Amino acid sequence: MADEIVLPPAAGTAADLTTQLVVVGSGPGGYTAAFRAADLGLEVTLVERFATLGGVCLNVGCIPSKALLHAAQLIDEAKSFAEHGIRFGAPEIDLTALGAWRSGVVSRLTGGIAAMAKRRNVRVIQGMATLLDPHRLEVLTPGGPVHLRFEQAILAMGSRTFQPPGLDLADPRLITSTEALALPDVPPRLLVVGGGIIGLEMACVYAALGSRITVVELLDRLIPEADADIVKPLARRLAGRYEGILLETKVSRLEPRPEGLLAHFEGKNAPSEPQLFDRVLVAVGRRPNGDRIGAEAAGLIVDAKGFLPVDRQMRTNLPHIFAIGDVARPPMLAHKASHEGKVAAEVAAGHKSAFDARVIPAVAYTDPEIAWVGLTERQAEAQGVAYEKASFPWSASGRALSLGREEGSTKLLFDPASRRLLGAAAVGVHAGDLISEAALAIEMGCEAADLALTVHPHPTLAETVAFAAEVFEGTVTDLYLPRKRERKAPSA
Repeated sequence: MADEIVLPPAAGTAADLTTQLVVVGSGPGGYTAAFRAADLGLEVTLVERFATLGGVCLNVGCIPSKALLHAAQLIDEAKSFAEHGIRFGAPEIDLTALGAWRSGVVSRLTGGIAAMAKRRNVRVIQGMATLLDPHRLEVLTPGGPVHLRFEQAILAMGSRTFQPPGLDLADPRLITSTEALALPDVPPRLLVVGGGIIGLEMACVYAALGSRITVVELLDRLIPEADADIVKPLARRLAGRYEGILLETKVSRLEPRPEGLLAHFEGKNAPSEPQLFDRVLVAVGRRPNGDRIGAEAAGLIVDAKGFLPVDRQMRTNLPHIFAIGDVARPPMLAHKASHEGKVAAEVAAGHKSAFDARVIPAVAYTDPEIAWVGLTERQAEAQGVAYEKASFPWSASGRALSLGREEGSTKLLFDPASRRLLGAAAVGVHAGDLISEAALAIEMGCEAADLALTVHPHPTLAETVAFAAEVFEGTVTDLYLPRKRERKAPSA
């Protein structure tokens, strides 16, 4: 690591260090916790297994994937505008240059984190950490073991890719998102196992680069966390571009062949015969790393899924040890981890702080994007919560039409009695940029009128949030709605 200040111990020895607070993992949650604690006056040591700070998210996750998704979007936009009178030639894809640009984006961010650690006098150790007891851990560094005694600890080790049974071949053609982000090549045929956010994001990248894509999903819908009506425009677009989307289907077995991996399928929409693919990307979820820290030696509780149970102050069953991010509880999202990291650091420094977010937004950076926050219709019906829905189609949005992308929509769910916003969702280009307004509105207890009467700039996609609120209020003029909306009662 840049600015590493821990010297490797002599052969056969273990260096002994002490610190007030150790943070294990330097992803968005970990480095946020470390820096906030240092700003509050604590002596902080940050342990990271990667050679650069930033954890999975910055090194092999959300940041490099978004860089490649932007490249994919450029390719798709260039193609789509042919029918509007602007035509480009077929793209010439230089994977080496594209990979260098992606790496440059990552390096700029990870280098910035390293610089901020140095300015805050945060000690950085590269290596794998394992708890030895409630107040000591061992870090296996490239130079040998380092023993660290700590007063308090914040565990932010993140998660790892889950490999389903039968798909754990030792074959380089079977890859996870980490290998996919390295852009080893553009396979002619790519099978994506998993129709969730990670799988579909990588499918979008490789489809734009030229791969023929097949997606297989065990459930009956893509991105199952989101409502079906919000996912529908994405599913429709992908169905017209991919070789296949096989719902309610699974890969039962992969058979290595010299010419590729032969996939055998089972399920409702399984092909009658096995199919050959050049590469297979497995993206069926992630497992928290709570079982990889030596929890038993310290007396930490780890549940069956690998989470370290925590309270509102992010404390584990040991009050001086905190857990944040993927290892603490779902949802496993970087922005949730960052807020939890601040809470843990503030509590460790003696402040009265707690994690009390009402809602946590989620975004799938597919094309089109899907974003949601708060209550979904599926959750409302399962929980017996009465709600009223108001939607605004992007086919009536001047901004969406000017972008040539009218397939989107914005949906808001309101409490029929209080008229307060309960949840929101959007599908369309840049939908992820819209959802924060709805998250703030829920946090602030906003009513429909608060959104409808807030002046939004025109023409923007953001004003579709106000238009959806106007639909609920019955004041919308950008649509003609002759009949009053129907109220949704909770299911019996």
